[in-house]
Amino acid sequence: MKSSGLKSRKLTATVLFIMILTCFCYSQDLAVLKYKGGGDWYSNPTALPNLITFCNENIKTKISSQPQTVETGSSDIFQYPLLHMTGHGNVFFSEDDAENLRNYLISGGFLHIDDNYGMAPFLKKELKKVFPNTDMVEVPTNHPIFSIKYKFPNGLPKIHEHDGKRPQALGVFHEDRLVLLFTFESDLGDGWEDPEVHNDPEDVRLKALKMGANIVKYAFEN
Repeated sequence: MKSSGLKSRKLTATVLFIMILTCFCYSQDLAVLKYKGGGDWYSNPTALPNLITFCNENIKTKISSQPQTVETGSSDIFQYPLLHMTGHGNVFFSEDDAENLRNYLISGGFLHIDDNYGMAPFLKKELKKVFPNTDMVEVPTNHPIFSIKYKFPNGLPKIHEHDGKRPQALGVFHEDRLVLLFTFESDLGDGWEDPEVHNDPEDVRLKALKMGANIVKYAFEN
């Protein structure tokens, strides 16, 4: 009986893994990650729809025009090859959230976190729950994410000024694959929003959209 139960559990795990791979292979959509802690995960409401339009028109994706919202601890995250997370404030992952997110990332998913100013100290603490033995490192400028479609030889573009710091692309790698990208001191999402929201010059918005398209293309193809 014990042997039968073990085989059943192995079979269930195998079926789940195949389902996850199938979702990633055939899905070409993205979702907003809703997290706990009180941070405004819903900020920049026009950003992703604009990025999706840009990607569909310029890198030939077929992403649904309105991104879905998924919670960190939900199995629904496995339906999307790319999750987008943003906000200004507190972030909290329960142990179940962290385990679910870790399983998602190591099985082929990708998480882009865009700091909308103020979430960095909370995020870094919570990410240790997801990858306790791995620290974020700066993604080198020769990484494919900076050239997969549009060329950014100097790395992450600066979209908005906050504290006079340079923009940084910080990442988590699993088995040499970039699985998590944290864009810090850049504000890509603000650059994706409708022009009248921040009154950014068109060339600045275009840089943000092109970098966003690179992230989407990388996440879908790697």
